[in-house]
Amino acid sequence: MTELISNSFVLPIRVYIEDTDAGGIVFHANYLNYMERARTEWLRSHGIGLRAGLVDNVNYVVQGMELYYRAPAKLDDMLEVRAVPISFGRVWMKLREQVVRQCDQTLLCEASVTVACVTMDTGRLQRLPANMTSLLEQQVQ
Repeated sequence: MTELISNSFVLPIRVYIEDTDAGGIVFHANYLNYMERARTEWLRSHGIGLRAGLVDNVNYVVQGMELYYRAPAKLDDMLEVRAVPISFGRVWMKLREQVVRQCDQTLLCEASVTVACVTMDTGRLQRLPANMTSLLEQQVQ
């Protein structure tokens, strides 16, 4: 079993009926939504709002993802979605993310996510903004 991420941003999420299939198991694509929320809230917790970036013609897109499902989340579970940046370059950042069942700390899903910085108008790669680079320099170990 993979180690749980420590020293990460944690977003609590409850599993609702809308997240599950007919058997009460979280539909696989919803883990992507949970991880997207965690990445967005991690940025917001550091004062970086995505809406402000849109005004400056900056957007972030998932460029690549490796995803591993370990165990199912179920209706009414309380989850912790963990996110931590692990590397970055001029135009991209890579994060490690995990979805963990809160009550027993069971790892349910984990991913390596590469996010690229692009311009809103053309979709071309562009340099990460200074505030993002500064945050990543502080966070990546």
